[in-house]
Amino acid sequence: MKQIDFLFDFNRTSLHMPTIRFSDILEVFIIAFLVYHILVWAKNTRLWSLLKGIIVIVVFILIAALFNMSTILWIVERVFSIAIIAMVVILQPELRKALEELGRKNFFSNVLSLGDPKTEGRFSDRTLNEIVRACVEMGKVRTGALIVIEQNHPLAEYERTGIDVDGIVTSQLLINIFEHNTPLHDGAVIIRGDRVTAATCYLPLSDNMGIGKELGTRHRAGIGVSEATDSLTIIVSEETGKISIAYEGELERAVDSDRLRERLRILQDKHTEETPIKHLARKAKVRK
Repeated sequence: MKQIDFLFDFNRTSLHMPTIRFSDILEVFIIAFLVYHILVWAKNTRLWSLLKGIIVIVVFILIAALFNMSTILWIVERVFSIAIIAMVVILQPELRKALEELGRKNFFSNVLSLGDPKTEGRFSDRTLNEIVRACVEMGKVRTGALIVIEQNHPLAEYERTGIDVDGIVTSQLLINIFEHNTPLHDGAVIIRGDRVTAATCYLPLSDNMGIGKELGTRHRAGIGVSEATDSLTIIVSEETGKISIAYEGELERAVDSDRLRERLRILQDKHTEETPIKHLARKAKVRK
């Protein structure tokens, strides 16, 4: 009888389900969110290649531990702390970009009410049409262009590298700026709202090793500034006349006027209509 009671007690104990609190569910979502964004960030930086090397080293360490290779384990113990510091030094630019990305996320602005997301970086329909018209015309005559449209993240540090313009966005102004043999045709144009703020601006080049060899400095600069900020960059190729769009480190190539207008419209209405789920769905569609 005691044995039967023991079995029942054991079953009740083994089948006991722990109490799941709301904080536990919230903790799982927070961890999943952080892991997802860390992996996305790592995939677009040198850390992704570094992680592959780290995995190989970990496998060798596990083999050394399995077969009790004391010399290798002794070396690992002495080198581990130095390796951590070396990784921080090597990845300093990527870590800085990650912290900047965290600081400019829209949900921080929404939670802390640091600005009005409905108006920040918004441009009018007239400006949208003028940009599309200018890009199409420059593409027809193969005039190279690099146009950066500012959003929430300020581009003042890049504006300082160029020449102040402070003019209303028109297709004629953009075409004249990028016309060959003119003083302003080199570098990028920065647009804030409905105004061209600066021209001949220097942009950071992307160090993404996955970018095709056929892409030149103009495309690398467009991708680079989209990695460092939340801006959208339009690139018109001087060699082919094709229009490309760089956003969030991704490059969409050979877009027509309708697609360019659609992407600008999405950007224009992003603060008022786009939810995080819609944003991820749109981003996945664009990457195809």
